[in-house]
This record gives sequence, structure tokens and C-alpha cells, in this order.
Amino acid sequence: MKTATTFVLVLTLMLSEAALAYVGPGAGLSLLGALWGLLLAIGTALAFVIVWPLRRARRRARERQQTGGAGESTTRNR
Repeated sequence: MKTATTFVLVLTLMLSEAALAYVGPGAGLSLLGALWGLLLAIGTALAFVIVWPLRRARRRARERQQTGGAGESTTRNR
């Protein structure tokens, strides 16, 4: 049964003709704009994930320097 289904699928794909569809410049620019927006959103999210621990470590170091390095920081659970 699986072989027959595969044969019919391959035969159907081989006999199909070109769609002869036209994609205008407006649709192409819209697609590129959406793609750039998606890539920038993913890049920004990755940048925040990478930078956030560095900012937190710098803030802790600054707080320790201001308190003279005595004891734990008061912002431990933030």
C-alpha cells in the first residue's frame, strides 16, 4: 500500500505543469521587510540574553565597591 501511494505521488508530481504565477515587486518587498523584522527581533532577543548577565555582574561589582566589599549584596534575589 505504501509503495502504491508513493508511486501515485511521484507520478502526480512529475505530470504537473508550471504555475506561471507572477509575484510583483510589492509582494517581494513585503516579504523582505517581514524577514528583516524577524531577523532583527531574533538578534535583539539574543543580544539581551547575552548582555543581561554581564550587566548584572557589573552592577554587583559596583555595589560591592560602594559598600567596601563587606558582606553579601542586598540585591541577591533580583
